[in-house]
Amino acid sequence: MLEVISFKICPFVQRVTALLEAKKIPYKIQYIRLKDKPQWFLDVSPNGQVPVLITESGIALFESDAIVEYLNDIYPRLEPDISPEQRALDRAWSYLAAKHYLVQCSAQRSADKQTLEERSNKLDKAFEKVEKTIGNGPFFKDARLSDVDIAWLPILHRAAIIELHSGYDFLADFPKMKAWQAKMLQTGLAEKSVPEDFEQQFVDFYLSENTYLGTGKISINNQDNSCANRSCC
Repeated sequence: MLEVISFKICPFVQRVTALLEAKKIPYKIQYIRLKDKPQWFLDVSPNGQVPVLITESGIALFESDAIVEYLNDIYPRLEPDISPEQRALDRAWSYLAAKHYLVQCSAQRSADKQTLEERSNKLDKAFEKVEKTIGNGPFFKDARLSDVDIAWLPILHRAAIIELHSGYDFLADFPKMKAWQAKMLQTGLAEKSVPEDFEQQFVDFYLSENTYLGTGKISINNQDNSCANRSCC
């Protein structure tokens, strides 16, 4: 059976586990503490980062892009009948999501209002592109779940938790993305692809008293919505 080595609130890991769940591929998962990485993990992870996927033949794969490509090579694709051009576009849109995982992590950990606004603006630039590109839905392209949806799920899921617990909505200015977020959450993949205590772990870290979002200064009715380190998530 496949094995995933994970850190509980890592968005890169969730991209992999969400794809496994969507494809209904059995796997087991082992969690580590990134502040105290065991030597066996460092021995199999050249970059010292998660996710790592141990294949059934015992090979350790690293980097989420490579792992996703491997899973699509050996298991049926979510969309087996698309053209090479569309497949390339899907990889590009998926890369845009992964490139912004840490931007979102950083924004969520902002210590003050100004920093939050500056970091949120970086997300907005990507969200504006997505908003213009989303099709008629309910998913990113059409009525079928795709690799692009899976890649963006960690961002959409985390934005929903932040809104629920703080009132701050990263997607407030993007109605198509809000609808897409709602549909993705309805699939159940968000909950299936994270540990049972994910939400509490996430809130404890990103809405702690050291963060602006965790101070309680954000009001749902008066919203100012205009891990900075890859090794930590």
